[in-house]
Amino acid sequence: MHWLSYLAPLAVGARVTLELTLYSTVLGGLFAFLFGLGRLSHKRSWRWTCIALIELFRGTSLLVQLFWLFFALPMLGQALGIDLRLPPVLAGTLALSLNIGAYGAEVVRGAIQAVPPRQYEAAQALDFTARQTLWRIALPQAIPEMLPSFSNLAVQNLKDTALVSLIGLGDMAFQAERIRNFTQDSVPIYSLLLLLYFGMALVLAGAMRILECTVGRWRHRRA
Repeated sequence: MHWLSYLAPLAVGARVTLELTLYSTVLGGLFAFLFGLGRLSHKRSWRWTCIALIELFRGTSLLVQLFWLFFALPMLGQALGIDLRLPPVLAGTLALSLNIGAYGAEVVRGAIQAVPPRQYEAAQALDFTARQTLWRIALPQAIPEMLPSFSNLAVQNLKDTALVSLIGLGDMAFQAERIRNFTQDSVPIYSLLLLLYFGMALVLAGAMRILECTVGRWRHRRA
């Protein structure tokens, strides 16, 4: 079947998609904790900075954020006399990371605030510092509650990587469009693309599920 010949270039794009998903999901998780914990900070300036960043990246389109970082930021840098050009992979990773981080920040905030108040009262009675309370009391209970939502965000992030094809990054969507423009064979190409994204999403969801079970067993052992 001739459409099997499309698998090789799509596989090249799949590698780019996987790398971009891995980089942006890990970095997005770090942003989620940074913004989420910052939103709960007692320092007003830091708290409001994090709130502003969360609302900015949740309230604007990921596509616009991507275009701004790749096209508008270099022009702004040129006006300031600074070279702010970003390679496509860096611009794509940063846009995806900030976007998933903004949504993940609300997951972090909600999970930490869901820890029963008596846990904080017990920490206070034991004369724990705020940092000790966070690392020893709040986060060990909150992280298992965050993982199902983070799993959904990771899968969504995988699908959002298709947008980077619009800035010339050779991911699966870019490769599929390039093949389609050359062959005009739309049905098999986009069908293969659907199946590849579906398969990758299943693997990612399965890996996150294993992580959930692992963390759940760790929490039970601590209890």
